[in-house]
Amino acid sequence: MPVVPSVPCADPLGDPFLRTRFAVPASPATFLRRQRLLRHLDQALGTPLTLLNGAAGAGKTLLAADWAEGLQPPVAWLTVEVGDRRPGVFWAYVLQALRACGASASDVVGAPADATGVDHKLLAALAAELNDRDRPVVLVLDEYDRVTAPEVAEQLDFVLRHAGRGLRLVIVTRTEPLLPLHRYRAAGELTEIRAAELAFTPEEAVALLELHGLSLPIHAAGALVDRTRGWAAGLRLSALAALESADPELYLKEFEADRSSVADFLLAEVLKGQREKAQDLLLRVSVLERFSPGLADALTLRTDAEPILAGLHRDNAFVEHLGHSWYQLHPLFGEILRAHLRERLPGLEPELHRRAARWLRRSGFLPETLAHGAAAGDWDFAAGALVDDLAIGQLFTGLRSGDLTELFSTMGPEARSPATDLVRAARDLSRYDLDRGMTRLRHAEERLADEAPEAAPEPAAVQLSCALLEALAARLTGCPSQAEKAVEAADELRREVPAHLLDKHPELTALLLTHLGSARLWAGHFEDARAALTTAAGAPGGASTVLPREDAMEHLALLDYLNGWPGRAERKALAAVSEAERVGLPQPSGSGIGKLVLAAVAVDRHELGRAQALLDETAQLPSGTRDPVMAAGRALATARLLLVRGKVRAAVEAADPAVAAAVASPWAAGREALVASAAHLAEGRPDEAAEMLRGVSGDQPTCAVEAAAIQVAAGRTWAAIDLLDSIRTGSGAGPAVTVRAALVRAQVAEEAGDTATARRLVAHALLDARRERLRRPFLDAGAWIRPLLATPPLHELAAGWLTPGSPRRGEQPPPESPASPLVAVELSGRERDVLERLARMMSTEEVAADLYVSVNTVKTHLKSVYRKLAVNRRGDAVRRARDLRLL
Repeated sequence: MPVVPSVPCADPLGDPFLRTRFAVPASPATFLRRQRLLRHLDQALGTPLTLLNGAAGAGKTLLAADWAEGLQPPVAWLTVEVGDRRPGVFWAYVLQALRACGASASDVVGAPADATGVDHKLLAALAAELNDRDRPVVLVLDEYDRVTAPEVAEQLDFVLRHAGRGLRLVIVTRTEPLLPLHRYRAAGELTEIRAAELAFTPEEAVALLELHGLSLPIHAAGALVDRTRGWAAGLRLSALAALESADPELYLKEFEADRSSVADFLLAEVLKGQREKAQDLLLRVSVLERFSPGLADALTLRTDAEPILAGLHRDNAFVEHLGHSWYQLHPLFGEILRAHLRERLPGLEPELHRRAARWLRRSGFLPETLAHGAAAGDWDFAAGALVDDLAIGQLFTGLRSGDLTELFSTMGPEARSPATDLVRAARDLSRYDLDRGMTRLRHAEERLADEAPEAAPEPAAVQLSCALLEALAARLTGCPSQAEKAVEAADELRREVPAHLLDKHPELTALLLTHLGSARLWAGHFEDARAALTTAAGAPGGASTVLPREDAMEHLALLDYLNGWPGRAERKALAAVSEAERVGLPQPSGSGIGKLVLAAVAVDRHELGRAQALLDETAQLPSGTRDPVMAAGRALATARLLLVRGKVRAAVEAADPAVAAAVASPWAAGREALVASAAHLAEGRPDEAAEMLRGVSGDQPTCAVEAAAIQVAAGRTWAAIDLLDSIRTGSGAGPAVTVRAALVRAQVAEEAGDTATARRLVAHALLDARRERLRRPFLDAGAWIRPLLATPPLHELAAGWLTPGSPRRGEQPPPESPASPLVAVELSGRERDVLERLARMMSTEEVAADLYVSVNTVKTHLKSVYRKLAVNRRGDAVRRARDLRLL
């Protein structure tokens, strides 16, 4: 059975595609076909890029439409709108335009889900698919001047360059596009039709006026062309106005003005030519991007909009039909009508926006409701509509969050309803401004408690919005009990909310569960956290829930890592990142925890450069300073990397996330103790190192095995074995735990003289570690393990991933190359300082004086150096260090 490709039915904002935007505009009865321009446009079939550039009303669109109608398919048409300045929306409509004309974009290309961005992989896949076509696609982008984002132009240039002969792009625009036209022009790959060529000739003006029922001699037409500079709209508007004159030729002769005043005057004349009710309707609907008869009636307070709009459209009076009873004004006409509205009916515009907002709210058009509510300055209504619709979660989902934040950014202090306080609180919490967000949330809840129940139209929706913000606040303050309470309240409130609202906003539940899971994870309730996060990661809703799903998946990756499963953790973290990239969310998105998990796994595999790069990517995330899980994760991953690199003091300083939380996190505290303990041990204080591990127990297997290794290094074998024995059987601990535990027991056995047991344990550790590529446990083990790894059975298990592999048959290592160590030697920064001074033949006292430390401290460092290099004397240490290229 063939696989039917999935075709998106909505843009990244969740709105259905407007099919009228893909339709080639129909030519009016008064349209004049101009063969000279059509012949020039035919050159577009031979160049990758064609530009039709001219002022509004220059006839660009109708010219392109007339030409496109005469071409053999596939021809894709897209009328660009203001919303397309966002890359995700723009490319979603481009892909839909290609599908609409039969040049279907395959599932490999995909579709962007975030309005503000698009994945580079999607663009590359689209270009590759176009390049493979036998017949090029002609893509016409009309009204392209509405796209103002430089990144869209860069992306368009990328696709055009890499699509080869598979794409012929025609741009219809009023302004110079942000494309490297000079490069296309120099390469002979650009067809251009600009204002001078679009201008009507006197002969064409005569023909155009005849279509309007006017007969004008060539010299009079030439004068009119001179006065209007051949502007198509000016000629047409002149003809419409002249028809109302007793002497059209005299009227056209005497009328003189520049282009803008001609437009103002003629549009005013056209407006005056309409009946009074039509004039009033046109002025009032000019505040709308689009309108239906019902919406127009709401603005005029009458019921006659339907026949008036049908007549205006039929008469080509700059009212365009969008289909499904929706209309829009020609942009230039609408702009001038708004100016007339402000002059003729001053002060009415805010009221018109207010009426529009209320009609759109009743009809279920939330984005337009919010826009007109904001334009009216009616913030209580706009915020109430957002909250009542259960859409407050959209401030956190990455789809409409930018638009909503910008929309409400101008809300002033005069807005004092509980809904406006909730929106302010949500906006602050989305920016991790916890103090201000909590203050506003408490203020909203106090207002709700004081209001009469009938004062709020949807009290359950308001309370459910409060529960969502309470859950987020609980996450940011590390308070699982508060998160549990908020989610329990939300579960009760769901029964009081209409089912269609819950179905419409699956992001609400996904966000609640993610916040609950994060708070549980912080408190160390791993299994309960996993349950909530697993449900959130599997939430329905597609693009609307992608951000909480990514966040939940990243937390699940962290859980796996904390339980000792680095491979599982890596797969989940990569899946979360790839999911966000697939739907076109900007990177980095989510909380950033996935990058931290990948960094921690990289340290375990001794891929230190990659670990540092991943940590650097999270450095600027606001969640790193206010989200306790993220803050602790980044602090501990950074500290671990610093320890590995021998920067002990810096590691101790980095290990403290300095984030206030309602409850302490056992895993964060345990790992911070490990860093401090390792630092004490590295600096020659084994007793202090052991003391720092007093609170570590088998309840945290990954902490317990690392603590056991430190105890052995500190000479406390019995304490190490007690720690390992305290790890309960069936704890679900992964290979990171079993490998370290086996190595600790192997070291104890080796020091007790039981080499056979030690070899058996190391063999088990190598087998488990090889699958996960875990190198750090062996690098941290120290000198005792190197002789064991040199034995044939263990050497074979380690070869190729932990130690250098055996040379191939017939290959010999270069004689001048020193033998590589079986396991890399890691010296701390201070140990390197001591070793470098040994190489300069300095005595112990001289080294101590040079480093400003005590002689005993130098001796402690020397013992550690000897142990790591497997030597007993100074000279041997220097020679060994040079062999290993440590000096």
